[in-house]
Amino acid sequence: ARIQAEKGRPQADIWFGAPSENHVSAKNEGLTVAYKSPALDALGKDFKDPEGFWRCIYMNPLAFGINTKALTKAGASMPTSWQDLLKPEYANLIQVPTPQASGTAKAQVYGLIEIMGEDAAMAYMAALNKNIQTYTTSGTGPSKGVNVGDAAIGVQFTPAFFNSISQGLPVEVVFPSEGVPAEAPAVSILKGVKNEQAAKTFIDWMTGPKGQNALTQQNTFFYPVLATATLAQGMPAFDSLKIIPYDTQYYSDNNERLVTRWVNEVLTAK
Repeated sequence: ARIQAEKGRPQADIWFGAPSENHVSAKNEGLTVAYKSPALDALGKDFKDPEGFWRCIYMNPLAFGINTKALTKAGASMPTSWQDLLKPEYANLIQVPTPQASGTAKAQVYGLIEIMGEDAAMAYMAALNKNIQTYTTSGTGPSKGVNVGDAAIGVQFTPAFFNSISQGLPVEVVFPSEGVPAEAPAVSILKGVKNEQAAKTFIDWMTGPKGQNALTQQNTFFYPVLATATLAQGMPAFDSLKIIPYDTQYYSDNNERLVTRWVNEVLTAK
């Protein structure tokens, strides 16, 4: 919203982060400019705009974060699939973000649609509603509830869960058997910036080997977009996960409709 408000007189040089579909929208609205370089060429086709308007900077798969002590206290078993979450034993134990405010939640909705189909996914989430303790406004809200044991299960992207494990908290990461979507946040250069050359230099560093390795060195627990970059200890290889891809352009175009449908059919479900 701020980038839209500052169109033609941007107060920043780059937009760093946010799912790539948001950068597709920014491109379509004429808010960003194209930039091609060898660093762009080195990225896989799934991690960049072919015209160079945006490129991804890291990846995060969605997963369940489980507080094992809270789960045991509730007398519930370890879930291994999306379907498991519908079991009565998980009533009031699950926190997930809301797609009304969270890009993480939108990715979850998109992934479930790809797995089940749109109507079945909405019906699934409506059925799951009875087990939801709270819908958080922040995409990382569920991990906060899981960390302190307020929730036994949280659904969000994995970095905060891996960080919790590194701190010795009783948390496990479970990738549901049906598969998960993954976010790939991007970076773009805003149109009309004052420091365009500096922006280009930063972007090439961030998407090159040094910047990608810095993600691991700084304990972000992000998955790098370069296969040659290092990975933090305890994180399974990205290519070992069952990732459900989705068309960012389609979901960017249908975002408002799907969020409205979620509010009408899921949030108010009995």
